[in-house]
Amino acid sequence: MGSLLRPPELHRARQAFADGTSTAAELRAAEDAAITDVVAMQRAAGLRSATDGEFRRSSWHMDFIYQLDGVSRTEERLHVKFRNAAGDLEFTPLGLRVDAPVGLSGTIFGDDFAFLKSIVDPGVTPKQTIPSPSMVYYRGGRAAVDERVYPDLEEFFADLSAAYAREVAGMAALGCTYLQLDDTSLAYLNDPEQREMIAALGGDPDTLHLRNIAQINAALADRPAGLTVTTHLCRGNFRSSWVAEGGYEFVAEALFTELNVDGFFLEYDDERSGGFEPLRFVPRDKYVVLGLVTTKRGELETVDQLRRRIDEAAKYLDLDQLCLSPQCGFSSTVEGNDLTADQQARKLARIAETADLVWGAT
Repeated sequence: MGSLLRPPELHRARQAFADGTSTAAELRAAEDAAITDVVAMQRAAGLRSATDGEFRRSSWHMDFIYQLDGVSRTEERLHVKFRNAAGDLEFTPLGLRVDAPVGLSGTIFGDDFAFLKSIVDPGVTPKQTIPSPSMVYYRGGRAAVDERVYPDLEEFFADLSAAYAREVAGMAALGCTYLQLDDTSLAYLNDPEQREMIAALGGDPDTLHLRNIAQINAALADRPAGLTVTTHLCRGNFRSSWVAEGGYEFVAEALFTELNVDGFFLEYDDERSGGFEPLRFVPRDKYVVLGLVTTKRGELETVDQLRRRIDEAAKYLDLDQLCLSPQCGFSSTVEGNDLTADQQARKLARIAETADLVWGAT
């Protein structure tokens, strides 16, 4: 999917840097070594693409968003309630504020992608993940965008799309052929509680998904030929917990028919994701990657379990438009989910094994 569990030695290297007992160069070298190892793990699992595990990030989205021109980190903490079978826990990341015109001075994660591209084997596709533009606005709403800078929000949305268009072009120029936009907003909006939150922030919960789709489309309008773009829809992923619940029905028709991406990574690991019925809206030229293998628990799914669920999804969408993946990342934040590196590797190998049985090895 994108993120992978950080190994203990990388945690130690990050802590040493935070404590001031090592240099940025030493941290970078530790990251390089860990990424080289995790790319080898993905190869051994049978994957034909590879990510860097997001090993250079603390957060799947904020490490990117803070690098946009015009976006500042605030000391004010966001309070996000996550839940799991054992109860609730609170995630309190630093917030953001748009206090200057939004732009892009250089390709974010460009050096990181260049390193990944340099170490993958021939025939393996290096995959780059970034947060979708929706994530800049979703949690803060109008209050996070300085009205002195953007009295008209439409100007903010236009600048944000333009910055993302530059990022897309920059990644393609570095040789990226597979870019994934990670987006929680389009899945969160299926949950009535999230729609209530948007209304409380002064937004329109009935149309925000349309705004976000238009925002992403504007960012991708001039994407270079040969660049495959997918989006991953997630209901939250922090220490094996989640935020939102509900099937895709609320956003499905607009999402699948209007969003100009090549494929959709969808969470489908348990009942909180709803059924496969919304897949009836997917056009013939799009792919859906079924996130049937959970990253929130270590228990290994069986091939038979996965094949049965693929067969269920194929009642609504042709089998040749379906693929298989983990439900989300294994470590969307540096803390990681509650499973072991061995369990992670077994799950990736089970995905490759099942995919070969269902669609055939190529």
